[in-house]
Amino acid sequence: MPQTDSQPYDFDTATAVRRGEGDDVYLADLDPTWQVGGGILNGGYLLSVAAQAAVQGSHHPHPVAVSASYLRTTAADTVSLRVTPGAGGRTLAHSLVTLSDATGRPSLTVQATTATLTDEAPEYADAPMPVMPPPEECVDMAARLNPDPSKRPGLSRHVDSRLDPATAGWTVGEPSDEPVLRAWIRFVDGRPADPLALLTFADVLPPLGFVIGHRGWAPTVQLQVLVRGLPAPGWVLAETRARQIAGGWLDEDCTIWDSTGRLVAEGRQLARMSRAAG
Repeated sequence: MPQTDSQPYDFDTATAVRRGEGDDVYLADLDPTWQVGGGILNGGYLLSVAAQAAVQGSHHPHPVAVSASYLRTTAADTVSLRVTPGAGGRTLAHSLVTLSDATGRPSLTVQATTATLTDEAPEYADAPMPVMPPPEECVDMAARLNPDPSKRPGLSRHVDSRLDPATAGWTVGEPSDEPVLRAWIRFVDGRPADPLALLTFADVLPPLGFVIGHRGWAPTVQLQVLVRGLPAPGWVLAETRARQIAGGWLDEDCTIWDSTGRLVAEGRQLARMSRAAG
C-alpha cells in the first residue's frame, strides 16, 4: 500500500520483497528499527515479511491464515525467503515460506494460506468489541514507559499503541492478577491497516507476563494469525489474553477489531517466559 506521493510508508519499505536467484526465492532487507529492544526484531513484523513473500508467489492478494514457527533469532540483514507452493485453486492457495539468514540457516518457517478478503458484514459474530475509552483518553504506552523518545524501542516509533487505563497498571509498578491487555493501535505515519499490517499488530503489544509483574524477553515459539476481513480506516482495537502461564511457558490469544467494531483478525501464540519476576 505505497503512498501516492514520493515518500513510501515505513511499513511498506520494511516489508518489501524482491525476486532472488532461482524459482520461488525472494530477498528482503530486514529493517533494524522494527525491534522491541536489544536489537530483537518483532515477531509480527517478521511474519508480515514472510506473508508478503507468500502473497507475491500467489495469485491471491491477501494472507488469510498464517502459522509460524520461530526457529532462532533473526538478525536485521538481507534474508532469503523460499516460497514452496502447495495446493491451490480459484479461491485460495497454500504455501510454505522459509526465511533464512545470509548463511543459509533457516530462522522462521510459515505455513501460509492466501485468498481474497472483503469488508462485508459478517453473517454471524459473537465477539463484540470491548468498551474502552477513546484513544486520546488512553495511555500512550511508549511515552509512559520511556519519557525520553531517544530511548524508546524502534517498534514504538512506527506503531502507536494506546493502552486501556484499566489494563495499564503494570506501567506504573502496579501489576494485575489478570493477564489482559487492551489497546488502540495504528501506524505512526498514518498508513492504513490492511491484512499484512494486522499480522504485525497481532504481536505488537508487550508480553502478558509484564502485566502480572514478570518483566523480561518472552520469545515467540509459535504464532498463528487468522485474518477475517479488510479493516475499515482508523484505529484498530487489540485485546490479548493468557489462559495459562506455567513452567516458563506463556500462551496469548489476540483479537483485533476495526474502527467499526468488526472482528478482523485473531491470533494465538506460545512463548517462552522468564521465571524471574520484577
